[in-house]
Amino acid sequence: MLYNKDQTLYIGNHTTSSKGYAAMAKQMIANGGSTFAFFTRNPRGGRAKEIDPRDVEEYRKLADEHHFGRIVAHAPYTLNACAAKESLREFAREIMEDDLRRMELIPGNYYNFHPGSHVGQGSAAGIMKIGEILNEVLTEEQTTTVLLETMSGKGSEVGGTFQELRGILDLVKRQDKVGICLDTCHVWDGGYDIAENLDGVLEEFGRVIGLEKLKAVHLNDSMNGLGSHKDRHAKIGEGRIGLEALTGVICHPLLQGLPFILETPNDDAGWTREISLLRERYGAFCGGH
Repeated sequence: MLYNKDQTLYIGNHTTSSKGYAAMAKQMIANGGSTFAFFTRNPRGGRAKEIDPRDVEEYRKLADEHHFGRIVAHAPYTLNACAAKESLREFAREIMEDDLRRMELIPGNYYNFHPGSHVGQGSAAGIMKIGEILNEVLTEEQTTTVLLETMSGKGSEVGGTFQELRGILDLVKRQDKVGICLDTCHVWDGGYDIAENLDGVLEEFGRVIGLEKLKAVHLNDSMNGLGSHKDRHAKIGEGRIGLEALTGVICHPLLQGLPFILETPNDDAGWTREISLLRERYGAFCGGH
């Protein structure tokens, strides 16, 4: 695979969407960021606020002026596309359809979701159900790419291995509408050693899934050790992955140009410090800007 030639570091944090798109952009500019993530609605589910077209237009102007990369919407945590109860799957289907419709107001971005938990049905059944829902909600007309998130493998989570994610992707008919968001904490907790063997992890990702499917990165340190299956995020450089390894992630030639999203346990002051630190290290060790 050819290396991405975009040497710009697109980095930002997960921020509140309560005041609209323009407010999110302004907060990210204040934080020093050039991308961001947000929940499409309350993370526990429920009705989403109506979107103001004037707010969208102001956002677009700000994003263009400040050279933002693609942004990453996040589905609510309660969405479980492989739930055992059909009523819960119907809820997931309705939320995804509505979210994807709303995403077209800011075309060409990403919509990320946790694949779900099979809750005793087995991973094969979970994979099948997730694939079914994706085929039901994806449309030929949409410009949004739907991203499956890599998971830590705790409990009955689906997506804790690259093979499980490949299994879901194999079922999707509209391949150009789907991709993967790699969470550094999750893959570390899932047993992929990105600290000592990042090249090997990316090689395995490329062999099993295909690096062309890797569209975004959640950049998080981990409170727990390799293969712990715990999913506990830590601040950058304060966890078991470490600052040096995470610098290697943002510097890796195969990951250039992707949006890097911080989901670390911080407030805006903390994210501003982390973004500044990572930009400094990117300039010093990666030769980018």
